Amino acid sequence: MNILCIGDIVGPQAVEFVTKNLWKIRKEYAISLVVANGENADLGNGLMEATAKLLLQSGVDVITSGNHIWQKSGIYPFLDDCRYLLRPANYPSTNPGHGWVIVDADGCRVLVMNVQGLVYMDESLSSPFDAIDSILAKNKGEYDIAVLDIHAEATSEKAALAHYFDGRVDIICGTHTHVQTADERILPGGSAFITDLGMCGVQNSALGVKYEPIIRKLRTGMPQRFELAVGEITMNSVIFVYNQQNSKIELVKRVNFS
Repeated sequence: MNILCIGDIVGPQAVEFVTKNLWKIRKEYAISLVVANGENADLGNGLMEATAKLLLQSGVDVITSGNHIWQKSGIYPFLDDCRYLLRPANYPSTNPGHGWVIVDADGCRVLVMNVQGLVYMDESLSSPFDAIDSILAKNKGEYDIAVLDIHAEATSEKAALAHYFDGRVDIICGTHTHVQTADERILPGGSAFITDLGMCGVQNSALGVKYEPIIRKLRTGMPQRFELAVGEITMNSVIFVYNQQNSKIELVKRVNFS
C-alpha cells in the first residue's frame, strides 16, 4: 500500500495545483491514502471551510494543520464537524476540532495523528509526547497502521519524538519549516521518518512568500507586509510503501511534482 504525505500547502495557487494534479498522481503511483498539511492554504495563512472541502474533493484524504489553523475563525465550526480536518492534539480539549482520525485505505485501518511542537513555538501547550501516547492508548486494537504529522520548528524536537515513538508509529513526518529535508529513512524500530516534508508552493520564493519584503525586513528590522509569491509550483511530498503482509514500511521515497 502506498501512502503519500504532502508538505504545507501554501496559498491559492498551490491549492489549484493540487486540484488539477492530485488525482492523476494518485492513479500513476497507485496511492491508497493522501495526508496533506493545509494550514497555510488560504491567503494570509490559515484555512477556510471552502478550501478544506476543495482539498478533500481533490484527492486529499486527511488534512493536518498546526499553529496557523486558528488564523481564520470561520474554520472553527468545520473543525468540529469534519473528522478529516485535524488540528494539533496537544491544544486544550476545549478548542474546536480533533487531533486524530481513523480512516479506511484499501481495507487497512489508518490512524492519522497531528501534534504541534513546543520549542520556539507555543510552549504553553501540553506535551506532544503525552498527547500521542494518549491517542495510541485510546485507540489500541482499532487501527492497523499509524501516521503522525509533527508540526514543529526544531529539528531536534521532531527527531526526539520520532525516536521515542519508533516502532509504535509507522510513519512520522515533520512539517512547518516549508523546506524539505533529505533525511528520509527507516528507524531501527521500523518507523519511517523524515524531519520535514517541505511545502507545496512557489519554489522560487521565501517559504512561499515574495523575497522582497523578507529581505527588507531582515535588512531594516522594520515591519513588512508579506505577499505570496507567484510562479511555478513544486509539491514536495514523500511516498511510504507499507507491506500489509508483514505490517512493515518497506520504502520511503521523496517525490517532488511540478
